[in-house]
Amino acid sequence: MKTFLAKKETVQPKWHLIDAEGVPLGRLAVKAANLIRGRHKAIYTPSVDTGDYVVVINANKVVLTGKKEQQNEYMFFSGFVGGESYRKTTVMRERHPEFIIEHAVKGMLPKNRIAATMLKKLRVFAGATHTHEANSPQKISV
Repeated sequence: MKTFLAKKETVQPKWHLIDAEGVPLGRLAVKAANLIRGRHKAIYTPSVDTGDYVVVINANKVVLTGKKEQQNEYMFFSGFVGGESYRKTTVMRERHPEFIIEHAVKGMLPKNRIAATMLKKLRVFAGATHTHEANSPQKISV
């Protein structure tokens, strides 16, 4: 019996829709990362991007448990000396709620070149509407 290795040309990606309203951030990020990587498929190969596209709506209504809403901080660095800045999760939720989910999913992807192309398959929207209706994404429960 030979080991099956998927090829990039044979992969047929699908579209999935996840509603983030009332869902804990960690559970949502794990589900999205596994769909993006293709871990749910029988043809999963770690060195090949076998994943699907994921559309996340209602990013501003994702739940953070405990005191994470007040205590978590995101660090940004300008590249210059003394260019570190920190922003609390409450500020990020007001200004850019998509970043919270994108950052969590990025942390759950592998740290290699394939992760950059995998992350492009994640589409996050703050509200309930999205621009990918033409792709007819299947709704996934988390």
